[in-house]
Amino acid sequence: MTPERFRTIVDAYGADPRRWPEGERAAAELWAESHPAEADALLAGSASLDGWLASQTVAPPGHELVERVINAAATAPANPARRPRRDRRQRVRLWWQGVAFAGIGLAGGLAGAFAVSFFVMAGTPPAGHEASYTTSSFDGSTADWSGE
Repeated sequence: MTPERFRTIVDAYGADPRRWPEGERAAAELWAESHPAEADALLAGSASLDGWLASQTVAPPGHELVERVINAAATAPANPARRPRRDRRQRVRLWWQGVAFAGIGLAGGLAGAFAVSFFVMAGTPPAGHEASYTTSSFDGSTADWSGE
């Protein structure tokens, strides 16, 4: 047990050894016995916090709150996971937005395929590229990367 670990245990679980992790409780108690000055200082600070936390109480819910919760539960729909239905205009608009998004993606894919096939078939590389980048593996490329 290190002083840092003892401090971490006391900070996390408080001054009462019964709340410390079982696997480290014996080692922490032994460390506290062998280092009483350091342990007492840490435990005293934590004991005051433990006392303050123990003195705080939460009042039970009032009758009015209980009634509101019960009434809210009674008036809730039978299946809360079911979303309210959208009206027809919202559904149609959402459908057309999806079609437009898919169409834009398809148009971009076709334009890219056309550009690549044009440069491969024309044999003219775009500016800044070597000819080996625009050839396909079916036309006897000289850049086969085999090292031969």
